[in-house]
Amino acid sequence: MDATDRNVIVITAILVESHLRTPPNFLIMSLAFADLLVASFVMPLGAVYEVTREWRFSPELCDLWTGSDVLCCTSSILHLVAIALDRYWAVTNVEYIHKRTPRLMMKMISIIWVISFLVSIAPSLGLKDVGWTERVLEQKICIISQDLRYQVFATVLAFYFPLIVVLILYWKIFQAAKSRIRKHSGMPGAPSGSSGNSGQRGGVIAGLVSYPGQTGVIATAIVGAIGQPLPTITEGTTTNITTVTTGTSGSSGRPTRSNANELETDIGTEATSSTQPQALQLPVKAKKKKMKKGPLDSKRERKAAKTLAIITGVFVGCWMPFFVLALLLPLWRKVHQMIPPYVLSFSVWLGYLNSTINPFIYTTFNPEFRNAFRRLFRGQRAPRRGGPPPRYV
Repeated sequence: MDATDRNVIVITAILVESHLRTPPNFLIMSLAFADLLVASFVMPLGAVYEVTREWRFSPELCDLWTGSDVLCCTSSILHLVAIALDRYWAVTNVEYIHKRTPRLMMKMISIIWVISFLVSIAPSLGLKDVGWTERVLEQKICIISQDLRYQVFATVLAFYFPLIVVLILYWKIFQAAKSRIRKHSGMPGAPSGSSGNSGQRGGVIAGLVSYPGQTGVIATAIVGAIGQPLPTITEGTTTNITTVTTGTSGSSGRPTRSNANELETDIGTEATSSTQPQALQLPVKAKKKKMKKGPLDSKRERKAAKTLAIITGVFVGCWMPFFVLALLLPLWRKVHQMIPPYVLSFSVWLGYLNSTINPFIYTTFNPEFRNAFRRLFRGQRAPRRGGPPPRYV
């Protein structure tokens, strides 16, 4: 399955499955659209250019191709920043949950595409190097403008600044989740001062209440913030407080889901939700069982850290080589002669590879996307869900 197929499937799943048409997924769909343009227009011409080893088309098409390359790739990278920013706000600021509307998402998407367009059109506005036309017509080389001012402007705005922002945001997401959950895990039950609306004050993650030492919930919260769509709280939504009770004779022994955050609880526990605060009672046997769960909790935290590493590592690994060379080439002309052509080509196609990996990374951690993909492949419809449709303030 190539980049075109993967991104088409993501877009189709969001359009067909009503429960996937949530504000956060608007960013995912716009990201898939940008990656689809890379795969359907930029990469085919790039493949022809690589095979023939020369530009056999007009300078106008070269200008259009390089401009589209910059537009779509910059848009794809900026979408990753917007997704990280959306998840950070959703984890740390409950007021953002009320403001997380389709209108806000459309504003963010519009800003992304406007910035990307400005970066791509800059060479036509005076930042094109002097020998660009001669290079295309005589040397049959079609590359982005090598004007130093443009390269600094484009690389900083399209990669280096987004890179710093993404690293900081995901680090803050990890720290916020860890500190918030550990604060609640240090209490034997829902605190009286916050039991009525702790989920509202603490954001999405504060809705998780665990018994002391259950650090595995940190991993669950992080994975929920990264891989699953965070719940949207509206004025008409009842905020549930999740209390975890140990498996007794009335429990089924199966993992259940919390209505407040849709995150799976640990096996052997049962999540119950109510609008009234409930005390958490731990029998002696449950405490002994809890103490044995340390290795499992550590494993889950390492898995959550691995999830963060995958998201940021793929982004950095795919684009760093290209943007390092993009700055070196106009600064030192001899670099172009020192670096073999296949190294330059590899850096370009490694960046294109990011458009193939994005739909996998940003949907594979989400069980709703996985189920939607299965239904699409099998030609099934999504099951109808009870209750009123979600409202956005």
